[in-house]
Amino acid sequence: MAFDKAKAVSAAEKHLAQGKIPAAIEEYRRIAEQDANDVTALNTLGDLYARINKKREAIPCFMRVAEHYREQGFALKAIAVFKKVSRLDKNAPGVTRSLATLYEQQGLVVEARAQYLALVEAATQAGQARDALDAMRRIADLDPQNVNIRFRLAEGYQRENLPENAADAYAEAGARLLTRGDAGEALKAYHLAHELRPRSHPILQGIISAHFALGDAGRAAAVLEDAIAEAPSDLELRALLSRAYIESSNAAAADRAVSALVNIEQTNYPLLFDVARLYLQQGETPEAVRALSQAIDPALSGRQESALLELLNEALARDPEQIEALRLLLRIYTWLRDDERMRVTLERLAEAAQANNLIDEERRALEHLVRLVPLDQTYRERLDALGEPPAFMEGYEEDGLDALAPASLSGETPPAENVLGAGEPFVAAIPLGESEPSAAEFEWNTVIAAPDSFVAPDPSTSFADLRDDLGGFDLAGQEGAQEIPLINPFSDSPAGSSPTGSAGSSAGPDAMLTQELESVDYYLAQGYSDIARDTLDMLERQYGAHPEIAARRAQLTGDDAATVTPTFGDMPDVTAAATDDSYSFSKESLSAYEFAAEEVVAPAPETQTVDLNAAMFVKSFTEEPATNAEAARHSAPPSAGPPTIAPPAAASHTTATTAAPAPPAAAGIDAGLAAIFDEFREAVEETQPDAVEDYETHFNLGLAYKDMGLMDEAVEEFQTAVGLAAPQDGTAHYLQCCNMLGHCFMQKGMPRPAAMWFTKGLDAPGHIQDEYQALRYELGAAYEEMGELDKAIETYSIVYGFDVSYRGVAGKLRELQARKTEVRG
Repeated sequence: MAFDKAKAVSAAEKHLAQGKIPAAIEEYRRIAEQDANDVTALNTLGDLYARINKKREAIPCFMRVAEHYREQGFALKAIAVFKKVSRLDKNAPGVTRSLATLYEQQGLVVEARAQYLALVEAATQAGQARDALDAMRRIADLDPQNVNIRFRLAEGYQRENLPENAADAYAEAGARLLTRGDAGEALKAYHLAHELRPRSHPILQGIISAHFALGDAGRAAAVLEDAIAEAPSDLELRALLSRAYIESSNAAAADRAVSALVNIEQTNYPLLFDVARLYLQQGETPEAVRALSQAIDPALSGRQESALLELLNEALARDPEQIEALRLLLRIYTWLRDDERMRVTLERLAEAAQANNLIDEERRALEHLVRLVPLDQTYRERLDALGEPPAFMEGYEEDGLDALAPASLSGETPPAENVLGAGEPFVAAIPLGESEPSAAEFEWNTVIAAPDSFVAPDPSTSFADLRDDLGGFDLAGQEGAQEIPLINPFSDSPAGSSPTGSAGSSAGPDAMLTQELESVDYYLAQGYSDIARDTLDMLERQYGAHPEIAARRAQLTGDDAATVTPTFGDMPDVTAAATDDSYSFSKESLSAYEFAAEEVVAPAPETQTVDLNAAMFVKSFTEEPATNAEAARHSAPPSAGPPTIAPPAAASHTTATTAAPAPPAAAGIDAGLAAIFDEFREAVEETQPDAVEDYETHFNLGLAYKDMGLMDEAVEEFQTAVGLAAPQDGTAHYLQCCNMLGHCFMQKGMPRPAAMWFTKGLDAPGHIQDEYQALRYELGAAYEEMGELDKAIETYSIVYGFDVSYRGVAGKLRELQARKTEVRG
């Protein structure tokens, strides 16, 4: 036969009305078995068991109801039901902890702390020291400003041989003390934590911050030096040390620490900017420039040229003739391919070299200017005035530079475009007849000449340009396609000769191939692998297989696969790297390009030094740029910036119970640990947490208690809530509490205090008449319950005067008048 729930509920209510509790229990038990989610039936069943003093049967019913409410997110109702269980059995398993957790979630700090203290007491009596410590930690978290509790907790952890947890507690105490401004006591707490966990970065951060607060930056750095000596590969410690020296304005020490860090991990190069700023603040411009020279490679790769330019310009503002700063500035503009600024910087470099009587430096700057601006005779004249003209000028007539002027068929000078990209300034360079090209060269290519017409060589045209103009089509694969003949613009052939000159012409196939291979070399030097590969393909189709073409292709393939990231063990020495032959194409072929180092006094015979600044400047023009894969890696922002010192924060205590496997608890608590628990309890009881009481939480919890029939607890919560409200605070909070307190006392059979609260509510100003009307009616009911018929009749009469039909007040008045007449009769 199917179960009829409605019929069972009706039967249960009938049994209750008749006072047949056992029969009602049986019906509700059947309902709960058939519908496990009917928490109302379960709660009623628990109440009925409690009425007949069957606590053992009542507790499981209430626990199921409480867990249901907690899982559904009804925390206040769950608290109310757990309180029912607690009244039946204070030692019921899990109830105290559940209440503590729920109180904590609701922000009821005082109530949560009381429950956790009960847990500490129970665990202490049971000899479960670690459970007691866990509860103590939760109490400390509820009152974070109470540092004494943290110290007692840390001592307890040490007694139980839990050094990690103890270190967390000491560090938290140190953080609170430091926030409070007590740096001396904070330092003591951090040192206690450091003894237990010497390599903890947060604890070291706290020690550093405390030392700085005390004005003792040197001691902070000494602590970090000791830590690094024990863990030299710890990059975060090195970053902390670097930042400590920078904060203490110790430029030399900061330079040393940052250089060591950057040599291991280049992504920390932004710290070199801070070192340079520090040097500039102290007026040490050469040292600032030296720090920037160490940062320039990773900074350019990381697209930080703006920061470099800012600092270099500041250095030059202090010392306009700083040679190394001008070199670095020129290197940046070369990287950016900014021709105009390159020209201005080269002029400044030449003038600074002239002012400092650095003849070789001036000559090389002027040589670059001649290559950069070949039509400006001023630079040529200044270069000639220095004597000993460079090798690349030999063999040319005085008007040799004039021949470089590009001319169109109409005789007008066309706008020059850089083969590196449209719209960029064109950089012209005179090609050398040397066997190996230099990275600073620019190629000169030829154009197809119309039959029987004079064609002047156009330096702005190359194979790559031609390929782009034709949309990237394969010329060799098209029907009727003609090979592009090559001419050497500096050959001895007559200007009017055909591009397809005789075999005896000086611009033979080998010479023309060599000319185009110089273009490929330039593309490889600048990292334009795609253009170089396309050009090699076209040359191979035109000339066939050739050893020089194969050599360039092998170089291209090798460069693509040469992306290697050094590790701690194979980091190159900075000084050695700056002078390594592998960074240049050929020392002989670059002799005309390199800037000479500053002339210095020769060192002692037994000492050999390297001018790192000059080497780095030379390297900016000579070293091979990154290949495709490597350039992609460098162009992306660094994956991680340098670690910085965060504000001191205590180490997380989330690992408090998992730092070490807990051994089985002893039968009793150690006497020393018991004393610590007692001190902890006293410290908690003597202090009141600075918690912000929440009216809504207490009021809603009172409602939950009232619904569950826990009137004492409901009254306590409503009284707390009314203390957080005021009669004239512009809200209905005070009136609501007065009303609920009156109802609770009425349900407890105490009409006199109920009448007092109803009266208080009526005295609160600023509410609508309907709210006052309800309170007057309830006040009349309280007077009626007290037997004060005259006051009841008077109150009901006021209600009647406002609304004759309000809740049957007219009938109430007739009934009370009749009772009053009977009493008098």
